[in-house]
Amino acid sequence: MNTELTLYGYWRSSAAYRVRIALNLKGLVYRQIAVHLVKDGGQQHQPAYRELNPQGLVPLLIDGGNAGGEVRIAQSLAILEYLEEVFPVPSLLPADPAHRAQVRSLAQHIACDIHPLNNLRVLQYLTGELGVSDEAKDTWYRHWVETGLAAVERGLEVFGGKLSLGTRPGYLEACLIPQLYNARRFNCDLSGYPRILDIAARCETLEAFRNAAPEVQPDAQ
Repeated sequence: MNTELTLYGYWRSSAAYRVRIALNLKGLVYRQIAVHLVKDGGQQHQPAYRELNPQGLVPLLIDGGNAGGEVRIAQSLAILEYLEEVFPVPSLLPADPAHRAQVRSLAQHIACDIHPLNNLRVLQYLTGELGVSDEAKDTWYRHWVETGLAAVERGLEVFGGKLSLGTRPGYLEACLIPQLYNARRFNCDLSGYPRILDIAARCETLEAFRNAAPEVQPDAQ
């Protein structure tokens, strides 16, 4: 299928990282446009980008090859769902409805419960508007990440030591690996999450994950 996919993102954005993994797992060709979240006061706030995405966040996916006209989609999970529906092969979700729901439950816990409390704009507000020290900010970060990952660790029991799609990763791993990357950046204690670390060890050597990693993105320089 001919595609014209453009991803607006930032190399260190875990939400954009999720989408890059998903695009790579599906073997889709896409171009990237960088939106620097710190430079120039945050390029996501500039009028030109707000015109494209009124939410003023990354990622934003634009599908210029859609038969009904150009489609713009914000929010990483909505993008993953769109990719799954428009480009269903290979699937990123299990075929069994119960397993699909379990994958979505854990992915939403990561994307909607853990990540928002530690997003850049939240951390900037803590240190800027509220005058929280960097030490206290990092304590805040680690508390919510470690609490959230503990729940994910228990939730992974349902997969019996396998990846979410059995022998291959998909939707869940696309959400989990970026969150783990952030946890490592902030020196979170990961010793209590052997299932998560096992999944990471299996995924991070795969080309789809290596090519999505923050450090190898064009705007990481």
